[in-house]
Amino acid sequence: MQKIPAPFSIITPNSHSLNWTMEAGVKVFRLTAEPIKREFAPGFVVNCWGYNGQTPGPTIEVVEGDRVRIFVTNHLPEPTTIHWHGILLPSDMDGVTGLNQAPIQPGETFKYEFTIRQSASTHMYHSHYDEMTQIAMGLMGLFIIHPKNPIEEEKVDRDFAIMLHEWAIPIGAATPNPMVMLDFNYFTFNSTVWPGTEPLIVKKGQKVRIRFANLSMNSHPIHLHGYEFTVVALGGKRLKPSAQYEAVTVNVPVGDTREIEFIANNPGDWALHCHKSHHVMNGMEHEIPNMIGVQQETIEKQIKKILPDYMSMGTNGMGEMFNMGHSMKGPPNYLPLGSPGPFGTIEMSGMFTVVKVRENLSDYKDPGWYQSTSRP
Repeated sequence: MQKIPAPFSIITPNSHSLNWTMEAGVKVFRLTAEPIKREFAPGFVVNCWGYNGQTPGPTIEVVEGDRVRIFVTNHLPEPTTIHWHGILLPSDMDGVTGLNQAPIQPGETFKYEFTIRQSASTHMYHSHYDEMTQIAMGLMGLFIIHPKNPIEEEKVDRDFAIMLHEWAIPIGAATPNPMVMLDFNYFTFNSTVWPGTEPLIVKKGQKVRIRFANLSMNSHPIHLHGYEFTVVALGGKRLKPSAQYEAVTVNVPVGDTREIEFIANNPGDWALHCHKSHHVMNGMEHEIPNMIGVQQETIEKQIKKILPDYMSMGTNGMGEMFNMGHSMKGPPNYLPLGSPGPFGTIEMSGMFTVVKVRENLSDYKDPGWYQSTSRP
């Protein structure tokens, strides 16, 4: 067995790529499905199921033509399998319980092995046993194929990969509810919410690719501020140049992937987020009554006789809750609304992060907030 350092080129924020070993010309990977704890943001820890101690699982990077062998060990309390979503392979390697294989029982290991037949593309892997529970709890990951002979015009300087997901976590609780079908209250990039999500750091002038994969229950229109980008791939297939198109928002359907590219020629801090307004919030409670326009002064005075610290909110909208979120005491394991920014409170969270484009970077550490030169 020959150990070879993996030449990773994918940047998976808040995650990493999976190492492999080379055995007789075969790339060998190992995944362990297991219960884990995932810190979505500082102080907000969620009980999840994942691979190799994380959700999403580590990104698998392969090259067109590779022979791969993936050992999957089950440390979950129930059986599992893995489906290689969008990958062309033999039927008995496709991972659908009962159709293509028997489930992997707790404590057992199953070997998947196949040859990569596709060209450069973005795909996924996920459980295909008790999917309602296991995907909802976080059993998923990115599977990325690199070209054997890269074309110069398709090369990029920074190549990011983001898995989109959504969770139903009762306020003050730590375990997602997989029975929920629509009313999700946390929306994540790589199983994190802002301010726990790592920013995307880029040097001015670099060519950037961002890959999005979606295994949630909703489509997500992802919008990038500050740029027009080019949509270069749909559903794991790179578009011909004549079919590529420019946009500022790309919709990522359920069970699908998208790739966008742009030249980072506009320095600054640029928001990257889902444009469904509820998907950039945290910990929403859907049973709260609508108080917009309701005059609460009289009842507030009466309540304060019993609860001196009581504050009525919502009459004029929700903005005041964001601005007071840091000082308000919430339930255990709850992420306050809003986070500190350079000009006050950043009211966005959930599926939100920042693309930080800078001149003269010496490394890719977080450079802090952008210092504007055009502001008076």
